[in-house]
Amino acid sequence: MHTESYSRTRVMNFRALFLWIFAMMPLLANAAAPQVRTQGPGFYRMMLGDFEITALLDGTHPFPIDKVMIDVSKEEIERDLSRDGLKAPVQGSINAFLINTGPKLILIDTGAGTLYGDCCGHLLANLHAAGYQPEQVDEVYLTHLHKDHVGGIFLDGKMAFPNAVLRVSEADADYWLTPANKKSAPEFLSTFFDSAIASVAPYIKAERFKTFSKNQQLTPGITSMATPGHTPGHTSYLIESQSNALLVWGDIIHVAPIQLQNPKASVEYDNNPPSAQRFRRKLLGLAAQKHYIVGAAHIAFPGLGRIRRNKHTYDWIPVNYEGDPGK
Repeated sequence: MHTESYSRTRVMNFRALFLWIFAMMPLLANAAAPQVRTQGPGFYRMMLGDFEITALLDGTHPFPIDKVMIDVSKEEIERDLSRDGLKAPVQGSINAFLINTGPKLILIDTGAGTLYGDCCGHLLANLHAAGYQPEQVDEVYLTHLHKDHVGGIFLDGKMAFPNAVLRVSEADADYWLTPANKKSAPEFLSTFFDSAIASVAPYIKAERFKTFSKNQQLTPGITSMATPGHTPGHTSYLIESQSNALLVWGDIIHVAPIQLQNPKASVEYDNNPPSAQRFRRKLLGLAAQKHYIVGAAHIAFPGLGRIRRNKHTYDWIPVNYEGDPGK
């Protein structure tokens, strides 16, 4: 009798254990899935009239706001970052913009390439993911010749876009491609001259380097806008198609949570801070008044949105996501 009771108890315990394991299997299976911890390909597409716009991410890097920002107090920096749930250093995006006009494929800015280390240099991979090849790019327009905009135009000492003509403002080319200017520039900008010269060298050698003057139509639908201050020849680009407009403004804004609240706030990389502040106010006002879509190099990817005036400050309104642009 004792043996029979013991056997029956073992069977019941085994059955209970089996039912518990069966019930817990979904939870155990979910817990076993490893975390991926990577983002998807960094491209975003939208239509601007007849033009196709593709934002491309070169990468993000920790931007030491508290060390490089000037004309703004640390208390103001902390307050404005905190309001947006951020704290220094903030991951800064490095964005570029591919414009397919139909007749031409034009890339505005190229990211840092290898000049910022492993954080960046993903533009070519994201270009491929977006369905394009470097050989298809007809022209490359640079907003200026800082490392995080010029570094992606060359790869292993060769042209990253072998069939493209490289366009740069005459004022920026004259400044950054003249080694003697390093003597009067801040020490931390010394390597920027070397990087600019090395990056454009293959295009100069191939006779595919061409400068332009202020406020010039570079191709139907795209006009350069001189916005000096961050660099001597810093340039923004106005892209227009069927009464729609996109303003690709380069480095007018570096840290949106701070500079939209206080346009006077600048960065130590500015060549002429008063001029940078003046054009920041001008373009913020213009974008708000004209309801332009803005393509921003350093606002969180994809860096496409509109500017809304809020009394003496401005708000950034990201573009509404479209699952199937152009359809």
